[in-house]
Amino acid sequence: MKRKLLLALSCLLLFGLVGCQGKNDSEKASGEKDGEKMDIIVFAAASLTESMEEIKALYEKENPNVNIIYTFDSSGTLKTQIEEGGKADIFISAAQKQMNALDPEVNADLGDKTIDSASRIDLLENKVCLVVPKGSTKGISSFEDLNTDLVEAIALGNSDVPVGQYSEEILTNLGIWDQIQDKVTYGSNVKEVTTWVAEAVVDCGLIYKTDAYSAGLEVVYEEDGSHLETPVVYPAALVANSEVAEEAGKFLDYLQGPEATEIFEGVGFSPAK
Repeated sequence: MKRKLLLALSCLLLFGLVGCQGKNDSEKASGEKDGEKMDIIVFAAASLTESMEEIKALYEKENPNVNIIYTFDSSGTLKTQIEEGGKADIFISAAQKQMNALDPEVNADLGDKTIDSASRIDLLENKVCLVVPKGSTKGISSFEDLNTDLVEAIALGNSDVPVGQYSEEILTNLGIWDQIQDKVTYGSNVKEVTTWVAEAVVDCGLIYKTDAYSAGLEVVYEEDGSHLETPVVYPAALVANSEVAEEAGKFLDYLQGPEATEIFEGVGFSPAK
């Protein structure tokens, strides 16, 4: 009788251990391990800061097993960090150039630090604007004014960042790029340019419509395609060899969904055509 009782207790203990192991396996599959959350690391252009932070709060509330970790900087800096082995699961650039540099379908000679070409999408569109500090009395109203006595100091992104590349294209097409160089102060990313304008360190600057909205700056002119042939498109993709590719893919899908789109549109982005 005692042997039967001991055998029954042993079986119950064994089933309990198997059940616990099954639960642990299930937790690992869903991204949780011993109560820990799954980290999804997103490298995103600095101009996405405000909207992506708002999206993070919503997504983590709906997906409590996920922790979104952002690195915001210029697209060129983020590209270089990925090339040098920086750990990221998703890359969102403010221009095609930086994404192309990591795309093996565009550059056949890339190493192993690349994006997953099959996951690449065009996520958003933005606009380049001429902005002035609140309360400015300079009378600046167009790109052409940059080459007049109305403007003594201009802030632009440098040539390594998309907003700087777009600005150079606009001003080159206007024929005033070389003439204004002694007035220009270059920023390392769009947020730095935005700050200089907001603090009236400069008379004006070229930034994105979304950054102007977030900083409460006065937009005096919005590029309508007359001087810029390159659309301001934000591509996004999974980074190749991500250890959490399935969950990162779900977040990338979410960024294209109605909740995220409403947030993006609220600050001036529009879905990419």
